[in-house]
Amino acid sequence: MLTISAGVCAYNEEKNILKCLRSLSSQKLEGKELVEMLVISSGSIDRTDELVLEYSRDVDARVRLIRQEKREGKNSAVNAFIEAAKGDVLFLANADNVMKEDTFDLMAEHFLDPETGMVGGHPVPVNDKNTFMGFAVHMLWDMHHRLSLIHPKVGEIVAFRNTGLRIPVGMGSDEDLIRRDMEKRGLKVRYEPSAMIYNRGPTNVEDFFEQRTRVNIGERYMKRWFDYDIPTWDKRYLINAYLSFLKDNANHPLKMAWAMSLEAFARFYASVHVRLDKGDRAVWQVVQSTKEVEK
Repeated sequence: MLTISAGVCAYNEEKNILKCLRSLSSQKLEGKELVEMLVISSGSIDRTDELVLEYSRDVDARVRLIRQEKREGKNSAVNAFIEAAKGDVLFLANADNVMKEDTFDLMAEHFLDPETGMVGGHPVPVNDKNTFMGFAVHMLWDMHHRLSLIHPKVGEIVAFRNTGLRIPVGMGSDEDLIRRDMEKRGLKVRYEPSAMIYNRGPTNVEDFFEQRTRVNIGERYMKRWFDYDIPTWDKRYLINAYLSFLKDNANHPLKMAWAMSLEAFARFYASVHVRLDKGDRAVWQVVQSTKEVEK
């Protein structure tokens, strides 16, 4: 039987951690077993740790808290999870994620193929698509989805074989670093569009720019340091994904132009940042408007 360990990276997530854990506990699996849920709390100073311990004691004993006294960046938390995990397959999520009950089963099914090294799920934002910012967030993740159908771009929730890997600290792009390691081992990366995970994107321009700049800086450093190409920077994939999106959203030209302008500026800023070698953002500023996931 395929065994699964789930890891949740958290920093001051008292608003979301219980919703996330409930969605993990409710996963329905066939021929697979979720043996543990590890919450890596990195320097949290709110009630995150207390809530995790209470949930473990009163609701689901598979939950275990791993506390890092100092916030050292997500990659450090991911390494702590990998070191402690016992499962054949490791699922990595954020504390502000909520999964459908079949998400793990759909993604884990791919690992029955020994050539599979990593699988990405399908993030869906809960933002109101009728607003300009909500449309921008939906367009971003919809483009990720459409691109992944062509060439997998994993992120937000991933699953990967427990090979005992360690990823570099002092930088971001944890999913891309794991993907690079799996590909170096000759393993395939796949995308499961039916495995749904809900998140909340930024609700204002400042937060959108902060989040997208951080992501793009990490991806540009992947290219600079490892000469590793991220699919979302490949114009061939972007054009195909955009044309597909345009076909379904042609009646929103102003919102599309707004969303594309925001992302283009974030990419330009990130490219200049990396060209000047100002450093990756291993420990990032929390984007507060993304922390209200109601699903």
